[in-house]
Amino acid sequence: MTTILLARHGQASFGQENYDKLSELGIRQAQLLGAHYGATQRRIDAIFSGSLVRQKESAEHFWSYYKDSFTQSDTTLSNHIFDRQTPDSSVLPVFNEFNHRDVFIKSNSAFGNPGTIATEIAKAKVPNVRLAELFDEAMQHWHAGDNDSDYIESWTQFNKRAQSGLDTIRTQITQRADLGHDSTVLVFTSGGVIAAISAQLLEQGSPLAYTLNRKLINTGVTAITMNKGGTRLLSLNEHSHLFAGGERFVTWR
Repeated sequence: MTTILLARHGQASFGQENYDKLSELGIRQAQLLGAHYGATQRRIDAIFSGSLVRQKESAEHFWSYYKDSFTQSDTTLSNHIFDRQTPDSSVLPVFNEFNHRDVFIKSNSAFGNPGTIATEIAKAKVPNVRLAELFDEAMQHWHAGDNDSDYIESWTQFNKRAQSGLDTIRTQITQRADLGHDSTVLVFTSGGVIAAISAQLLEQGSPLAYTLNRKLINTGVTAITMNKGGTRLLSLNEHSHLFAGGERFVTWR
């Protein structure tokens, strides 16, 4: 049985000019996941990520703490990832998130002007909260599917791409000599991808994907199993590693 662990990237720089990079907290979240898997000897046979900076950075920070925390006392790990000097982290763009900027701008014709957005946000008592509200409205507009032709990538197109990610992992396992049917692979991706795949496995559509995406925790892990009997969702959004040393490191963006 193959296990696929879909990890949402650490907290990105929401509300900043460059969203696509981890915040300091996002770095810590990825490190905590690595330390947790290492300390509990959670075997990871390969690490993949999308090509976005926040996804690749999450994989890098995870690895640095995973390898330092892992206790190599089990001699059966002779063919494990630690036999290599660096993590076998492959970049798979199929796991990239949808285009947030395009989804946001296309939700309201006035938002094509950055000044309009800035003015709207500046009127709010808590600008970041207002920005989050506007983005949620944009997400609903995108998920509705009434104006698919307006987008660079419509919800329907994105959902199809997200589902193809599982086929990409199957291909990787089939083609690589170091991976077998009992492998566990970790993929650092984004909330939209995880939500779309999870909704599909639960035989649901866009409404559930939208709801799940709002609830997925940064570096929360969703587990999927694949065998001859099919593909199924094993667990969703596990994030116990974010409660460490009496502190709480939970974020949603």
